[in-house]
Amino acid sequence: MKKLITAVALAATLMCGTVQAAPMTIKFAHVVAEKTPKGRMANKFKELAEERLPGKVVVEVYPNSQLFGDDKVLEAMLLGDVQLAAPSLSKFSRYTKQLDIFDLPFLFKDMAAVDRFQQGPAGQKLLNSLEKKGLLGLGYLHNGLKQMSAFKPLRVPADAKGLKFRIQASDVLAAQFEQLGAAPVKKPFSEVFTLLQTKAIDGTENPWSNTYSKKFFEVQPYITETDHGLLDYMVVTSAEFWTGLPADVRDVLKKSLDEALAYGNQIAAEQAMSDRQKIIDSKRSEVIALTEAERAQWVEAMKPVWQKFEDRIGKDLIEAALQANQ
Repeated sequence: MKKLITAVALAATLMCGTVQAAPMTIKFAHVVAEKTPKGRMANKFKELAEERLPGKVVVEVYPNSQLFGDDKVLEAMLLGDVQLAAPSLSKFSRYTKQLDIFDLPFLFKDMAAVDRFQQGPAGQKLLNSLEKKGLLGLGYLHNGLKQMSAFKPLRVPADAKGLKFRIQASDVLAAQFEQLGAAPVKKPFSEVFTLLQTKAIDGTENPWSNTYSKKFFEVQPYITETDHGLLDYMVVTSAEFWTGLPADVRDVLKKSLDEALAYGNQIAAEQAMSDRQKIIDSKRSEVIALTEAERAQWVEAMKPVWQKFEDRIGKDLIEAALQANQ
């Protein structure tokens, strides 16, 4: 009888141990402020995941490059030091050349076209383009179309000649500015404000939310509304981590992430125009609207960039993106 009681007590202890097991920690690292679409999306994911998986999952969000910058986060992910990140699409060039398509200048006429492409067959297939490198794309997050800023007005392509522009580490973006006769400077996002403040660079290309949240408009007197390129993100994880999750947990996390992305994309659309207006109202930076004739000059000047990277990206993929404009 005594042995039976001991066995029951041991079983009860083991059961309690299972119930009281420490929750899984999911680290979500990103490089921007919490009030940006990406920051708010990450926090929304944390809220939904922890609410739906109480005691099973804890999501730790690290904004502002607190844990890793975009240049290191994918390596850290493959080592298991972080489970989720949302680097800009430009950051994946070393893992797949297909995602370079999103850096081509003047490829999409507006964000609706971007959405159609990303949610269509070609865009969804690109989420799996990192699998051979041990990474999985889980979805796209918008930030928006990019504008050019500088210490001088930029109205026609010739105005950019000789200037130094900070870019992400992307061959396409480097070619874009070289095509204008400008000098591309690859530097981490976290250093941009200081680089502008000290005039180590002359200008940037960023969507409205980055320009406002990081206060670039306070140290750049002119912003030209070019809408020339896209700055979107891919939420990514390691294949080992994702496939190793229990199926029920993985399903809940994916559902939570999909909802968080929809939430973030709605905010991105609203915030782009709101932050644009805040910059105008601040009177710290002049927003320059291009005429149709002026914009046509920028488009024409950058056309050779498409041809340069057509073989690398794939002509069929570029055609699929162009179809999304219709």
